[in-house]
Amino acid sequence: IYCNGTWDTWLCWPPTKGGMKVKLPCPDRPGLIPTNFAHRTCGPMGKWEGRTKNDYSMENGYSNYMDCYTEEAKEIYYKYFANKSDAQKQLLYDIVSSTRTLEICGLALSMVTTFISLIIFMYFRQCNRTRIHKNLFVSILVQVLIELIQYVDQEIARSSLGENDDNSISNTPVFCEVVYALIEYTKTVKFMWMFIEGFYLHNLIVVSVFTGRPSYPLYYFLGWGVPMVLTIAWYIHYVLFFFSIYRCWYAYYNMPIIWIIEAPRVAVILVNMLFLLNIIRVLILKLRESHTNEANRVRKAVKAAIVLLPLLGITNFVVMIDPDTEDLVSFGAWAFISHFLISFEGFFISLIYCFLNGEVSIIFHYW
Repeated sequence: IYCNGTWDTWLCWPPTKGGMKVKLPCPDRPGLIPTNFAHRTCGPMGKWEGRTKNDYSMENGYSNYMDCYTEEAKEIYYKYFANKSDAQKQLLYDIVSSTRTLEICGLALSMVTTFISLIIFMYFRQCNRTRIHKNLFVSILVQVLIELIQYVDQEIARSSLGENDDNSISNTPVFCEVVYALIEYTKTVKFMWMFIEGFYLHNLIVVSVFTGRPSYPLYYFLGWGVPMVLTIAWYIHYVLFFFSIYRCWYAYYNMPIIWIIEAPRVAVILVNMLFLLNIIRVLILKLRESHTNEANRVRKAVKAAIVLLPLLGITNFVVMIDPDTEDLVSFGAWAFISHFLISFEGFFISLIYCFLNGEVSIIFHYW
């Protein structure tokens, strides 16, 4: 008595004698270790065994891939999928799928508006504020463009699952890792230019030390050079210890070495938060000196804070919060809010600091 040969969308399992277990090398996919083995069990009556022993309720049986997963992939599985019903897993999948669609739309809109903003800024004289803005916009544009290419590639590969998707980025050794390194580099560049924005604005309003020309070589080193040093350090560490283990650096964000590049970003958010609080304090003091009533003072201070939040990158702290995966409602709220803020970040910065800018409005008025 034999179990029939079967295809489970990943591997083709051969006919197997009843009462025997068959093993096959794990497929070469992100999150799996191809040198390990997946297995199936054929029951004594010639039916493939299900998830548990002596369970034959599944028509095509169950392929056990748990030995294939990397530790990081297992961590993701136990965190998000373990001990959940099929309905909860489907809801989780719908949340992830919807937020990915939202993210792609936000990135596309951010790419268009950021590009237009850069063109508009080219017509301005090279004042200090505009020059800093342009570097921030360039970093956002490059990051958004790379992420969009990656996401579109993933969607194409996912839609052709089971077909020939060897040309996808995730199936291209070295190039895939370089793409992720570029994404992390441009993210850090964006954060560093947000720090420079906060530093410049804070000193302009609070300290009033910028009577002369800012030190642009220092700004360029902080904005473009420091992120390169951090990314190279992270890249080398990953290549030396994990390159031969994990295909396309799957789930690299779950590894401790991500803090080589993540810690400076968190530091930027914290420092910019201090800058923002101090700026608001000074604004309130100046409004008080102008004898504005209390309600107007508070309203203007809140407005200033809201306007500065995206420019200083403070909205990024939402995505760094570890969500509650047991309560899918709160997880869904976190997923939509965080991905909305991050993917539409370029759009909001362009809208506030370019399209709604008074100087830009004057130029368009004369056109």
